Amino acid sequence: MFQVKPIISMLMRNKSGPLLLLIQIILSVAIVANASFIISERIGMMSRESGIVEAEVFDFTIYNFDENIEAETQPLQDLDIIRQLDGVKGATLTSMTPLSGGGWSSNFSYGSSEEDSKSAPNAAIYYSDEQFIPTLGLNLIEGRNFYPDEINAGGPELASLAIVSAQFAKDTFGDESALGRVMYRGNIGQQPMTIIGVVEKLQSAWVDNDNLELSIILNVKLTSSFNRLLVRADENAIVGLKEAIPAALHKENPNRVVRGFTTISEHRTSIYRNHELMASVLSLMVVLLLLITSLGLAGMVMFNIERRTKQIGTRRALGAKKRDIVSFFLVENYLLCLIGGGLGGLIAVQLGQQLMTLYSLPKLELIYPIITVAGLLVLTTVAVILPARKAAKISPAIATRSV
Repeated sequence: MFQVKPIISMLMRNKSGPLLLLIQIILSVAIVANASFIISERIGMMSRESGIVEAEVFDFTIYNFDENIEAETQPLQDLDIIRQLDGVKGATLTSMTPLSGGGWSSNFSYGSSEEDSKSAPNAAIYYSDEQFIPTLGLNLIEGRNFYPDEINAGGPELASLAIVSAQFAKDTFGDESALGRVMYRGNIGQQPMTIIGVVEKLQSAWVDNDNLELSIILNVKLTSSFNRLLVRADENAIVGLKEAIPAALHKENPNRVVRGFTTISEHRTSIYRNHELMASVLSLMVVLLLLITSLGLAGMVMFNIERRTKQIGTRRALGAKKRDIVSFFLVENYLLCLIGGGLGGLIAVQLGQQLMTLYSLPKLELIYPIITVAGLLVLTTVAVILPARKAAKISPAIATRSV
């Protein structure tokens, strides 16, 4: 077994090479640890469940430009037409589409009087009817859905009942039940709304918002000349419905524009595209950095083999076994990786602090620098062991003869 002291002595004789490699290892660990953390965080964001049967639900918009169309009754007739089409499981009017990047939100308050008024967190607002929950495939875990006769058609001021997401209920009322609680849109006394149900999960339109899981469904159909609809259908029927729905609506009244037809899955892909791109670019950078560092160590070993040929041969002549020669270079590699990894880990933590401050990222977990160093040890072992085994095969007679 080779001692550490002679290995350090060898490294110090030619300081420039090991020093440059040490700097490379330090930078690689610092960058790779934070990049891996960001990749993990982005993947975690993209894998969050929306609570919706995304592959079965799509949205589209209808713009009625015929002045003779009744804004309040026409959307209801359109829903009846769509629900009768083959493959349709449900259809509803909505004020916004989940994961679409745009929609409605508001602040709420609750309490028995202005003196004990409390603010509820900002939440996304879905104005819709009793078909909203089955159309999106939401899981109602507490309370009940709206009754058909409880749905008002008109403006937002008509909302009186609410169904909230479980996360909104928890963030607002803690461990207390949300059922029967009264919220106000604005100050206490302004537009009271009673909570009658809680759905397990319903995400909003904005995936970069901290309030993504906070949503409220209100009992109002917003009817106007411009309407957004959500439709749930068999997956294999969606392509055909993209042609059948405009045809059926134009048959009833041609003076309208029907457009959109985007599934929730497609909305998810679109809104997370930047996150996916970032994760892909960072993954490529991580692979390249680890590869370059491994090749750098392998190159240094190969250079040292050429430079230490006589020394290796002398050791072999004095009885050193092949495994001793291999161990020498592996220990040399481990020393550089551990020293560089330790320093790189400290820099990684400091870099993580800066990223947390500048870009509101979560705090870097120590497991990422540790895993980075461990992965670097494995990769460099593979990179070093091949040239080290070549060095172990040097013949003592050839290495020690004079030229």
